[in-house]
Amino acid sequence: MQGLGLAESDDDSLKALNIILEAWEDGTERGIAPEQMAYAALYTALTDLVAAFGEENVVTLVQGLVPRVRKGEFTLYQAPRQ
Repeated sequence: MQGLGLAESDDDSLKALNIILEAWEDGTERGIAPEQMAYAALYTALTDLVAAFGEENVVTLVQGLVPRVRKGEFTLYQAPRQ
């Protein structure tokens, strides 16, 4: 997968996403399991957010993710139901 070509955008969020996607691609090409990269990315993100905003604000953020995950907002595909 080639980067999304978002680095040319003026939007820093899109630039950051493109950089992460390129690093993810590099990791998979080197044989790192996507689950391992996901845990590393979550750890890195959470430690940076705690440093910037404090534990309680990050707890609030994480708790807000629970209903979004349950609603399937982050589900890219559904397993067939049996």
